[in-house]
Amino acid sequence: MIEIVSSDDYHPLKHLAIIMDGNNRWATLRGLAGLSGHKAGVERIRGILSSAKSHGIEVVSLFAFSSENWRRPASEVSGLIELFTNYLLKEIDALKADGVRLKIIGNRNNFNNDLCRLINKAEQQTADGHFTLVLCVDYGGRWDILEAARQLALQAKSGDLHPETISEEMFSEKLQLGELPDPDLCIRTGGEERISNFLLWHLAYTELYVSNCFWPDFGPELLDRAIDEYYSRKRRFGHRHAEMGLKRSRED
Repeated sequence: MIEIVSSDDYHPLKHLAIIMDGNNRWATLRGLAGLSGHKAGVERIRGILSSAKSHGIEVVSLFAFSSENWRRPASEVSGLIELFTNYLLKEIDALKADGVRLKIIGNRNNFNNDLCRLINKAEQQTADGHFTLVLCVDYGGRWDILEAARQLALQAKSGDLHPETISEEMFSEKLQLGELPDPDLCIRTGGEERISNFLLWHLAYTELYVSNCFWPDFGPELLDRAIDEYYSRKRRFGHRHAEMGLKRSRED
């Protein structure tokens, strides 16, 4: 149960972003190939989505493959793309049945035509879902901002847009997340304390939570801990509020 002390300080957790880190280190500790860690990480997604729903979260965004990941060994890159492809093939029906709308953001220019068609099919078949899963694949925050700026520049060049009318809201609509709200909480597993070019525009006032646990071991109980930490904080968004916040307690 959430006890609201001041409504101005109550910001329910609706959008959760996760940087799924530590797959390779998880595998190394077990004497396994790195791809085994990524496979275990994929299996973790289903349980986290179920737990997120139980907390009233409406959007989960997962950083699955960054634009910088192309620099990894070719065998690892091809393995990651294969895992992504297999996830779509295996999970489309289950996501649709669970009411999950799949949205995939990132640069698709590096994907072959078959994968692009599969992405479109997955998004179309799950379009009616009430809970949104965002997979960030071949995604980079700088690339996202640059692409949005290019779109607005082309509109201005064609005379369809006056530069002085550009607002934050207009710019946000051109970004990959589009109409979705900014994340309230961003969790990074694996202990690293950086955002690694993830949703740079959107994380401006997002609460950050770092877990030392590697992603394949990050279960619902650790998600509960991160959410409890979120509700213990006061979100001011640059403003100063009275020393009142919100209290969160659990009832059986």
